[in-house]
Amino acid sequence: MTYAVLSAGLLGTGSGLRSLGEFYLGNSYFGDYSAKSPEVVTSILWDYRGVDTLFETAVFFLAIIGSLTVFRLTKEQEEEVKRPERPPAEMTSIVRDVTRVIVVMILAVSASIALHGHLTPGGGFQGGSALAVAPLLIIAAYSKYALEKSGFDKTRALILRSVGLLGIALVAVIPLLYGGYVMQNQPVFPAEFGGQPLGGSLIYYNLFEFLAVGAGFTAVFLLLAIPEEKFKKILGVDE
Repeated sequence: MTYAVLSAGLLGTGSGLRSLGEFYLGNSYFGDYSAKSPEVVTSILWDYRGVDTLFETAVFFLAIIGSLTVFRLTKEQEEEVKRPERPPAEMTSIVRDVTRVIVVMILAVSASIALHGHLTPGGGFQGGSALAVAPLLIIAAYSKYALEKSGFDKTRALILRSVGLLGIALVAVIPLLYGGYVMQNQPVFPAEFGGQPLGGSLIYYNLFEFLAVGAGFTAVFLLLAIPEEKFKKILGVDE
């Protein structure tokens, strides 16, 4: 909308594209400083201003860590909150059956958003945010105990989140082994494989951020889904 207003000259400037914008549009896929990606936004986020995105990602995960710290529990307390005091309430069979179908669709769409982020609008953060909706729906329709019983608890969510963070860090420093720079894209990472464009390092950043964001949000959702009476019992609070 901002671009449309400026281009139409409604504010009296009619400046159109600035030189930096012209550079990004002209070099995202072609040119001497190409990121080898037709998706300009992803090129800007992870290549042209990758260090800035890295710090933004660090801020997001510090917020996740802060949330987990507030809800920090001992090992015994962790086991206690995994045991329901009474059978958990579930929604009707219609809601549960529809949830199963929607969850499968969310997993497929979120993975597509992340893995095509170097080609079309989307990326790791957007895909990971969409992915986190799937466990949230399961918690609402079946309860958090059903999700944990299937094997996906907070500990595994944190492991996946750590794998995502470690992957991002490794992709960032691998170019140093070849005499390149931190977060250097071309020519360290292949631009394509089997004739399919990969966008160099962009697809790897999107993949690992997809895991980290989806798992990080899920860990917080599992903590927020702990029944209030459980926390009162742990804290020794009657009311």
